[in-house]
Amino acid sequence: MNIFISGGSGFVGSRLCRLLTERGHTLRLLVHRRQGEGGGGNIECVTGDVADRESVESAMVGCDAVINLVGIIREFPGRGVTFDTLHRRATENLVGAAVTCGIDRYLQMSALGTRPDAVSRYHRTKWQAEQVVRNSTLGWTIFRPSLIFGPGDGFINMLAAQLRVTPAMPVIGSGTYRLQPVHVDDVARCFALSLEMPETVRQTYELCGAVRLSYEELLDVISAALGRTATRKPHIPLGLMKMVIPFMQKIPQFPITMDQLQMLLEESIGSSDWQQLFGFTARDLVSGIREYVGKAA
Repeated sequence: MNIFISGGSGFVGSRLCRLLTERGHTLRLLVHRRQGEGGGGNIECVTGDVADRESVESAMVGCDAVINLVGIIREFPGRGVTFDTLHRRATENLVGAAVTCGIDRYLQMSALGTRPDAVSRYHRTKWQAEQVVRNSTLGWTIFRPSLIFGPGDGFINMLAAQLRVTPAMPVIGSGTYRLQPVHVDDVARCFALSLEMPETVRQTYELCGAVRLSYEELLDVISAALGRTATRKPHIPLGLMKMVIPFMQKIPQFPITMDQLQMLLEESIGSSDWQQLFGFTARDLVSGIREYVGKAA
């Protein structure tokens, strides 16, 4: 297949591109600006913007399938980086362009917890994007991963960086809210396999790891990977943080927004039934984190 990918240079995208080329596919990656000669080999880079329907459509001509991996976890409205633009509007452009170009197969990256009545704008706009896909005539598949971990991730590496320099890690609220992290390679593999599995057409899949653990337990796992025996975890009252974050989140360096706090408290757990369908076992969380956090310690 000749596959068009938006978000192909990102955390999941870079792994997926490697898998797809290994499976004999040729790729066309939508990028904001070219760097050097582009991907090389079976990868072609084309300049465009998911917020610009015309540039997307011209870049997509001649492809057999579309994969949309574009997403953000934090908004920067002053730069035009918003959930509505990069989740809903970008999806409208990609779906519309695919239909115009006569492309049928379409894979969409969504997120666990996506639903119409979500409190967070992140989840609401992800739901709106899903509905654009579902209401199309395309042969779509939607994936909803939990927290994705692996070399180069944002969340685990951020926590590890803080744990390296402090004897204590503040915990918002109880710290008992649960997560079910899934390895980046597992997510990429599900996308790659889905292209060859007709039974996944017009289906939505939750992608969660095999282990559920609380936020405090996750901190213990990271601490162990760093070779630390214990980390103090003082608790910060949730009510206090709900007063502080709305003001501090305007500073880009501040590590959490109200949307992110809401999603953390809601938990990120779900089904791991995908293992039976796609025929492989989820990567182990503890050893997986140790592979890259421990090396950087």
